[in-house]
Amino acid sequence: MGSYSTSEVLNAAAVGVHHPALRLHELDLKGSMSAEELPTTSGLENGHQAPFVIGVAGGASSGKSTVCKMIIDQLCDQRVVVVTQESFYYGLSDEELVHVHDYNFDHPDAFDTDLLLSCMEKLKHGKAVDIPSYDFKTHKSISCARKVNPSDVIILEGILLFHDSRVRDLMNMKIFVDTDADVRLTRRIRRDTIEKGRDIIAVLDQVA
Repeated sequence: MGSYSTSEVLNAAAVGVHHPALRLHELDLKGSMSAEELPTTSGLENGHQAPFVIGVAGGASSGKSTVCKMIIDQLCDQRVVVVTQESFYYGLSDEELVHVHDYNFDHPDAFDTDLLLSCMEKLKHGKAVDIPSYDFKTHKSISCARKVNPSDVIILEGILLFHDSRVRDLMNMKIFVDTDADVRLTRRIRRDTIEKGRDIIAVLDQVA
């Protein structure tokens, strides 16, 4: 696979081209991107311009957040917001918490996709939304939601974003971040044990 600049990738998306796999070392982000280079959206919705939606998917710890940051840095003249799929994890019941090490957080059913779609629908129609905040140590949504305002560009990020066709249909552009499995495993052990307070054995069992 060759190297693509941010403007090349976004402009390709405007004509329906999707890059199925993207490795970080192949993403050329030299130069900046002006507002005129940003692909236009399909039209006006209720008097405002519909946002350009970019989906960034990939395995756990593949570097999705890094790609999102690279895109944001290039779109400095645009209003950009990131919505993460992880915010929409279902809170676990007391019974599920007892067996939390057996719970599969990498399954589509672990996410409240209907709530994600509802939030995205409001953003696309120019309405502010409250995005849930998920506590990975208690495995519950906490009361302190994150308010997100309408933006020119919405970046959707998550491991299973491309699973549900309803979510895929929201996207003007899709990027899949591909990283070697051993690198992802090392990153995930460090992230899940330090940031999410998980036991290393449970992490290894989940990825096995």
